[in-house]
Amino acid sequence: MNEAIQTTLPELTNMVAWEEQMRFLGIKLINVSDFTELLLRFLVNALMVFLIVHYMYAKRSKRKDFYFSYIAIGGVVFLLCFLLNNVKLELGFALGLFAIFGIIRYRTDTIPIKEMTYLFIVIGISVMNAIASKKVSYAELLFVNAAILGGLWLLEKRLMLNREQSLLVLYEKIENINKLSEVALLADLKDRTGITVKRFEIHKIDFLRDVAEMTIYFNPNGQHENEPK
Repeated sequence: MNEAIQTTLPELTNMVAWEEQMRFLGIKLINVSDFTELLLRFLVNALMVFLIVHYMYAKRSKRKDFYFSYIAIGGVVFLLCFLLNNVKLELGFALGLFAIFGIIRYRTDTIPIKEMTYLFIVIGISVMNAIASKKVSYAELLFVNAAILGGLWLLEKRLMLNREQSLLVLYEKIENINKLSEVALLADLKDRTGITVKRFEIHKIDFLRDVAEMTIYFNPNGQHENEPK
């Protein structure tokens, strides 16, 4: 046993000396331990972000327009926070950085509340996986990631079965835009769209053109088989 230890110690010493010698302009070309930690954490974070974006968000929302953004932001935020964490930043700066990323807005479109929530989750997981100190074991880090993933699955699969979807409609039968004609309006919308409308909101009525702008709300899981979803 002592002989094995004695033969291992010189090898470790030679490895450390080799790392110290591999420098360019005073900067190490590689730090094996730090690079291994970076690679391992990056793989864990990439897997978590992919599971959340692909299986929780994209498949449930049927939207792919934010798919690229979530994957790219998750990776860039992780790498940025991991590298800045090695500079021993103060906690206040890290929280400020997190807040800056948390209020990102795309100027071309207003992000819906659910998409903004997923953006916050992706950024939060990336920051957490990047700046977790060495006092946090990998088992604890994996447990936290699994808890977030399990919570999202519970919300999407179990607690949001009766969620509503909306559709903007330009309606021209102005005679049905009346409190007394609500039943006729719902029946006419169902005949035209094949959707059982739960409720509606009227945004604008134009009596000159005899049209009204409204939003109809329906349950996508509650339609009949012969009705479009």
